[in-house]
Amino acid sequence: MAALYPEIEPYDHGLLDTGDGNLIYWEACGNPTGRPALVLHGGPGSGCSTAARRQFDPEAYRIILFDQRNCGRSLPSAADPETDLSLNTTWHLVADIEKLRLLLGIDRWLLFGNSWGSTLTLAYAETHPQRVTAIVISGVTTTRRSEIDWLCRGMAPLFPEEWHRFHQGIPSGARELGEDIVSAYHRLLNDPDPETRLKAARDWHDWEAASILLADPGGLPRRWADPAYVLTRARIITHYFVNGAWLEDGVLLKNAARLADIPGILLQGRFDIEAPLVTAWELARAWPQSELELLPHASHSIANPDMSAAIVAATDRFRDFPQK
Repeated sequence: MAALYPEIEPYDHGLLDTGDGNLIYWEACGNPTGRPALVLHGGPGSGCSTAARRQFDPEAYRIILFDQRNCGRSLPSAADPETDLSLNTTWHLVADIEKLRLLLGIDRWLLFGNSWGSTLTLAYAETHPQRVTAIVISGVTTTRRSEIDWLCRGMAPLFPEEWHRFHQGIPSGARELGEDIVSAYHRLLNDPDPETRLKAARDWHDWEAASILLADPGGLPRRWADPAYVLTRARIITHYFVNGAWLEDGVLLKNAARLADIPGILLQGRFDIEAPLVTAWELARAWPQSELELLPHASHSIANPDMSAAIVAATDRFRDFPQK
């Protein structure tokens, strides 16, 4: 079983000025002359992690990570209620990736994305296929309406107690009117009252924790204890979900033929409750150049040992492919 590579520090980092008031934090690790690889983090709004640096051979890869708009070390932060998220959409992120590629002088790169990062990977690769050498994605999502509904409501029969608490987090008046739960939490996370916003952020993460702890009893990410982090993440997630990620429903599967010249590895845990297997299966059928690897003991989290080992094995495989 492949293990994560040793911890490393960036050899370079900076802030990309997008020209519209946003500054995007980026960092480069590994071999400055190695094969370029870009990490697209999940959430949306989770920010990049130090563990993601360790999923690539640092002797072979030039590993690029960045915090997507308004999260992590990028500015301004979504934790600030005054931060306008109207310029934070899937297509702004796709444009940011291209600006970063040009800034760093990279012609083509391998893409790795987990969870929401897999959606962003597909959106970028289908828009700029000539810039992608290979793709590795795990916890496969395309952020269709059905996937959003499953994550925010469909899982309820599996976690009735946690669902009850999540649903009770909405004011009774909104519940009586039947307000959609994503819309309700989006409204609460943009409320003028800071305590209302923080409670909504914690309630949102408590609901996500139900499925995470079932499959990964080792515990929740430490960052979830940080109020600014949960505010940032929940506000961005609901912003994306309430807008359907600005994607025509099912478009990433419909346009999978654009990936025809790109090899891919799809890693899916059998115990991934957040992203059911059907999406990975449908993508593999629509993209014959990809390989679907089902991990019988893995879940959604890249911290799961089986999943992290599979990610390293996949990037090692592409490391050894001849350069074109």
